[in-house]
Amino acid sequence: MEKYITAEEALKVIKSGDRVFVHGGAASPIYLLEKMVERASELFDVELVSTSLQGEALFTDKKYKENFRVNSLFVSQNVREAVNDGRGDYIPVFLSEIPNLFRRNILPLDVALVHVSPPDRHGYCSLGVSVDVAATAVKTAKYVIAQVNPRMPRTMGDGILKIDCFDALVYHEQELPEIQYGQNISEIAMRIGVHCAELIEDGSTIQAGIGSIPDAVLASLGNHKELGIHTEMFSDGVLHLFEKGAITNQHKKKYRGKIAAGFMLGSRKLYDFVDDNPAVVMLNIDYVNDAAIIRTNPKMTAINSAIEVDITGQVCSDSIGTFQYSGVGGQIDYMRGAALSEGGKPIIALPSTTTKGVSRIVPMLKPGAGVVTTRAHAHYIVTEYGVANLYGKNMRQRAEALIAIAHPNHREAISKAAFDRFKNYKFDQTLY
Repeated sequence: MEKYITAEEALKVIKSGDRVFVHGGAASPIYLLEKMVERASELFDVELVSTSLQGEALFTDKKYKENFRVNSLFVSQNVREAVNDGRGDYIPVFLSEIPNLFRRNILPLDVALVHVSPPDRHGYCSLGVSVDVAATAVKTAKYVIAQVNPRMPRTMGDGILKIDCFDALVYHEQELPEIQYGQNISEIAMRIGVHCAELIEDGSTIQAGIGSIPDAVLASLGNHKELGIHTEMFSDGVLHLFEKGAITNQHKKKYRGKIAAGFMLGSRKLYDFVDDNPAVVMLNIDYVNDAAIIRTNPKMTAINSAIEVDITGQVCSDSIGTFQYSGVGGQIDYMRGAALSEGGKPIIALPSTTTKGVSRIVPMLKPGAGVVTTRAHAHYIVTEYGVANLYGKNMRQRAEALIAIAHPNHREAISKAAFDRFKNYKFDQTLY
């Protein structure tokens, strides 16, 4: 029989100088974090390691700068200010390699705070909506505290853990964080989605993340047939395709007949859909994001976003100049896996301009910008103005293809920059 204790009692194990793993995404253990912050006056220099977090990150408040320091593996909105102000840090790392940081004691974990479903009649809990790196954290941390929440769905796969894996159990019911992008898809996002959908063949296996563009792509696939899902994460965008029968997962080589993912973030409808659903498996991220696994799926199509792309195909996805915006994540895991898949297509999709009208197709990336996808990894770049296929093209040809999908207001300036760089580059007057 499980024995629950209070959060206050469980969190006493955290000491000054400890490294604490925090479960991420929709599984962020918000209650445990709130109670941990209440102990701030007793703690000094506690390092919090996590991927993207949801909810209010109270520990990033400036008044706690001597007590807690985030060491982020993927910078989410709620820790962005702290990281860029110097009150936190960022580790550039492929999402697929994070479990190795724990296993090899590169980032040894003193305590792990995780969020799980109640145990079933056999004594097994589920990591629910976020298995990804959390399963490894549970197995490698010296001490594991679990928030047990009846609102956490019980998902199949690598996140099913015996209750004995946890050193302390805290029962607290609360709603999971919800995000819904699909309700407000812009005209630009829909145009990008249509262009991407035209590249996707029936029988393809798809990776698409969260956001208006991935949801627009999925919304444009209603007439496609026999699609599969193998992805680091998914959101509500897959639901209507699954309900229509467009997603069957029948052509996949790994977990045929099932949606395979590492984590999810969406609405309550999504969380209810995956609850106790054998058609969905939640897996360790070092498996689901392994390019060698990804490439086995036929016509693997990876759809990822970017902040800016230069005229040679270098893709910046994690920063705005030196400002750390997000992280490396799994983009290159899937870009490479899709490129190696038979009939696969790695796609970077982005609006041609920012909301302020600044071009996102640029002669050169901003100083300090992080190149997440190299020019050698880039194949398809998609904006609302079309598709640029860079694979096999030289630098001048890449520039011409990218200028053709840049916003018309910026094509002339980018063309002149291309001429300065490549010397004998010829302007195509039809582009602007």
